[in-house]
Amino acid sequence: MSNAGSTYIPIKEVKQDMHADDALSDFSAREITLNEVSKRVYVAGTGPAVIVMTEMPGISPHVARFARWVRDAGFTVYMPSLFGRDGVVVSAEEGAAVFQKACVSAEFRAFAGKGSSPVTLWLRALARLAHEESGGPGVGAIGMCFTGNFALSMMLEPSVLAPVVSQPSLPMDDPAGTGIEAADLQAVRQRLEAEDLTVLAYRFAGDAFCRAQRFAAFSEALGERFISKVLPDSAANQDTAPFFRRYVTTPHSVVTAHLIDEAGQPTVAARDEILAFFASRLKQA
Repeated sequence: MSNAGSTYIPIKEVKQDMHADDALSDFSAREITLNEVSKRVYVAGTGPAVIVMTEMPGISPHVARFARWVRDAGFTVYMPSLFGRDGVVVSAEEGAAVFQKACVSAEFRAFAGKGSSPVTLWLRALARLAHEESGGPGVGAIGMCFTGNFALSMMLEPSVLAPVVSQPSLPMDDPAGTGIEAADLQAVRQRLEAEDLTVLAYRFAGDAFCRAQRFAAFSEALGERFISKVLPDSAANQDTAPFFRRYVTTPHSVVTAHLIDEAGQPTVAARDEILAFFASRLKQA
């Protein structure tokens, strides 16, 4: 079985204010229609494609910063707008409203017993399009928080070769649930084994929204090809946005809101590991 890859990926460090709105002006905002559904997708960079799926409550400056790191590592980023206001540091109240709306949306299945979220069908179509446009051996995908398990569901699309699952939060009402239909998980496992692929997964030890039971369920379903990484709570940034300060009171967002952007930090090591994973799968000769 191939490992996750350990290639060093140089990152162009550009400091930005994470508490200020991000105009996203260095991305091309495209309206992309797939399966008769249109969504805005922010695209930037060159090289093989990576789908960056936002965490709750939307494409924040932290999410955009991570997308830029992916872009600067030599990939074409496709960052779909799935909920919330793009680039905005929202208030705690607005963030809560976005979360509540997503929970009852037909696109997302936030609670146990409802199977895979329908929006993953659209995301798989996006992966096919991104592969056609960007070339390379395939596509990478990372889901975070509300979208965390989507990267696994996207493995049903053959072009997706490098899935990363970061603090998957669905289903909200079952800590041991995967939020993916059993048949889909079995199909993903078969593909992982047949093609010698792996899944990277990240969470903080004390995350109240993504507990150890969920990773245990994924490990049972996918076997040793589900490679889980658990970071200590002490590695989490405490200087977060209003929504996180009020509603996300435990360490949660590994490569975005709770990342400490300093050399030697465990969250930066996780970021670099993810970028190396993408490179190992998508930049093969």
